[in-house]
Amino acid sequence: MIHIKNLSLAFRERIILKNINWLVGDRSRVGLVGDNGAGKTTLLRILAGEIVPDDGGVEYAPNASIGYLPQDLAELGNGRVIDFLSDSAGLSALRDRLAEAERTVSESAEGSRELARRLAEHEDIEREFSHRGGYEFESTAKKVLRGLGFAPEDSDRLCGEFSGGWRMRLALAAVLLRRPDILLLDEPTNHLDSESMEWLEGWLRDHRGIMIFVSHDRRFLDKMASEIAEIARGEITRYSMGYERYIVEREAARVRRERMVEDQREHIEQIQRFVERFRYKASKAAQVQSRIKQLEKMEIYETDPLSKGVHIKFPEARRCGYEVMTASGLSKSYGGHEVFSNLDLEIHRGQRVALVGVNGAGKSTLLRILSGAELPDGGNVKLGHNVRQAYFSQESAQNLNYAHTLWEEACRAGSAMTEAEKRNLLGSFLFSGDDIKKPIRVLSGGEKSRVALFKLLLSDSNFLILDEPTNHLDMNTREMFQRALLQYGGTLLIVSHDRYFLDDLADRVVEIRDGRLYDYPGNYSWFIGKREEAASRIESGEAQTKIQASAAPEHTDSREKRRLEAVERNRVYREKKIFIEQIERLEARIASNEARRDEIDRLLCLPEALSDSAAVQSLMIERKSLEESIAADYAKWENLSVAMEAVK
Repeated sequence: MIHIKNLSLAFRERIILKNINWLVGDRSRVGLVGDNGAGKTTLLRILAGEIVPDDGGVEYAPNASIGYLPQDLAELGNGRVIDFLSDSAGLSALRDRLAEAERTVSESAEGSRELARRLAEHEDIEREFSHRGGYEFESTAKKVLRGLGFAPEDSDRLCGEFSGGWRMRLALAAVLLRRPDILLLDEPTNHLDSESMEWLEGWLRDHRGIMIFVSHDRRFLDKMASEIAEIARGEITRYSMGYERYIVEREAARVRRERMVEDQREHIEQIQRFVERFRYKASKAAQVQSRIKQLEKMEIYETDPLSKGVHIKFPEARRCGYEVMTASGLSKSYGGHEVFSNLDLEIHRGQRVALVGVNGAGKSTLLRILSGAELPDGGNVKLGHNVRQAYFSQESAQNLNYAHTLWEEACRAGSAMTEAEKRNLLGSFLFSGDDIKKPIRVLSGGEKSRVALFKLLLSDSNFLILDEPTNHLDMNTREMFQRALLQYGGTLLIVSHDRYFLDDLADRVVEIRDGRLYDYPGNYSWFIGKREEAASRIESGEAQTKIQASAAPEHTDSREKRRLEAVERNRVYREKKIFIEQIERLEARIASNEARRDEIDRLLCLPEALSDSAAVQSLMIERKSLEESIAADYAKWENLSVAMEAVK
C-alpha cells in the first residue's frame, strides 16, 4: 500500500503538484498519464525517494521494497552483466555473507555454543538467499535477458560494451529481477522492439505487487493498466478503468464541465445585468448588494485547457507509377558482421508497409540503403516513374543541420511556400515568436522531431520512408501524425515500435529476420497472430511452415490476391474507424446530456427549487436546450451509423 498525504511541490513560481492525496491499494496497476511537463516523472521520483516534496509525504507498507526504472540512463559500471544484475538484486552481498558464515561454521568447535549460534546465523542467511531466488538467479537472469533481446553469451560481457539503448534494457532487467513490492517504471518500453515489449507484458502480468508506470505506448497502457491516474494543473484525477475507456470517459467529463462553465457564465451574466439595471434604485439596493455578495462568494468554474496539439496535414501526393520501388540482391556487412544478403523487395503505389524485426536485425540499415542515405555492398535500388521520396531518420542529426537556426532550416527545405505560409505552418507545430531564432542544437528531442516532421510536410513527396518517426513525440502529437498519415495519398515504408500506431496504419508487414525478408499481407495484429501460430507449430514439433508468409513466394498470383484482399480489408477498417470514433464521442455526449436532464427533472420535483421562480425558469431553459441537443445528436448518430454500414 502507498499513502500519499497532502503532497505539494513547486519549482520557483510553477506549481507541479498541489495538495495530492492518494491511497494506492495492494496489487494496483496504475497508468500515470498527462501532458509533457505535467509532473509524471516528478511524482515517480518522489515515490522512489529521489525528490523531497515541499509539503506532505508518502507512507509505505512496512518493509516494502521499491524498484524504480528512470527514463534517463543510469550508470551501470563496467563489470560483467551477470554480476551487475546480481549486485542490483542484493544477492552478491548475500552470497558473500553466506560464504563467510560457512567459513565461521567450519572453524567452530564441534558441540560448542559458538557453533550452534553460527549455524543459526548460517540458516537465517541461507533462508533469505533462497527466498530471494539466489540459487536459481543465474538461470532466471538469463531468461530475462533473452526476453529483452540479449544473446545467450551477453551475460558474460561487460556492461560498458553496450550502447545506450541496450544499457537501458540492462537497467530494466535489474529492476525486474529484484521483484520489488512496488514497481515504478518511467517509459519502460523505450528502446524495446515489439517482441521484447510482448515478453515484458507477459512478465509484468505476473507481478504481485503495486505497479505505477508512465508510457506513451497506447497498447502497453491499455494492456497493463487497471486504473488511470491523470495529472493536470497539479492535481490527480483517478479513473478506475483501462486506458481506452478512460479516453471516452475523459471526453464525457470534459463535455460535462464545459456545460457547467457555460451555465455558470450565463448565470453570472444574469446577475450582472440585474446589478447594472438596479444599481442606483433605492428600492432594489438590498437585492443588488445580495447579488454582489453572491458573485464575490461564487467559485468560478474553468474549462480544462485543451492540450496544444500540432496540426498536421500532408499536401496532395502527385500520382506515380504502380511500381514505386524495386530492390534487388541487396547485401550489407560491417567489418566481419553480415547484416543481410541478397534481399529482394518490391513496394507498390498506395501500400503502407511496416518493416519490423528485433533490434539489430537491420531495419534502419535497410531503410538508409532504400532511401539512398547509404550504399549497399551489393545489389541495387530502383525508384519507379515520377516517384519522389522523403526520408525521416531516427537520428535527428541526419534530418537536421544543427548549425542552423529553426528558421534557416525551414527556409532550406526547398518548398514553394511563401515566408508567411511557412511561419503559419511553424505556428501549427507549436513554434512561434522568437522560437524560430533558436539554434537546432538547443532544441529538445521532441522539438527536433517536430522540426523534422515540419520539413517532411514541405517536401513534394509521394513516397515516405520513416524510421521511428514517433520517438520523442507526446501522445497527442503521435495521434495527430497518425491521422495525417492515414489521409496521406502516397506510399509509406515505416519502422516503428509503437504497435497501436502500426496496427491502424499498415496494410502489409515485412519482417527482417536472420538476414531474410518475410512478407505478411495484413496489418500488425494479423502479423502477430501468424507469427505466434508459426511459433506454436515449431514448439509442438511440427515442421516449420511458411504460413501466408514466404521469403520467395512460389505463387505470385495467389500472393497478389491475398495482398489486395488485405489492402481492402484494412481500407474498410480504417474508414469504419473514423465513424466509430465519431459515434463514441456522440454517445458519450448524449449520455452526459441525458444524465443532466434527469438531474434537472429531479431538481424540479424539490419544493425548495419550485419556490425560486428564477431558478425554475433557468432549469427549464437548460432542459429545453438539452432536449434539443440530445435530439440533434441522435439524428447525427443515426446518420453516422447508416454511413458506417454503407462502407463495404
